[in-house]
Amino acid sequence: MATLAAVAPIEDFTDVPETARRLGIGARRLRDGVNHGGFPAHRMGRRLMFSPQDRAQIAEMHRIPAQPKRRRAA
Repeated sequence: MATLAAVAPIEDFTDVPETARRLGIGARRLRDGVNHGGFPAHRMGRRLMFSPQDRAQIAEMHRIPAQPKRRRAA
């Protein structure tokens, strides 16, 4: 019998407005990312819900690595 231990408890899931607020992006951008851009999410009925792992993965997908500062030529 399969267990659901890998799935976060339902209390840890957030909806689109809350997830967008936490990630600092618009709700439309988040929905488009799920529908067209490969963002992870869970569909619960007609609602998109995001686990902590989903939010972390979306944030990592948009991480911009630090760039060393260029020295100006004298």
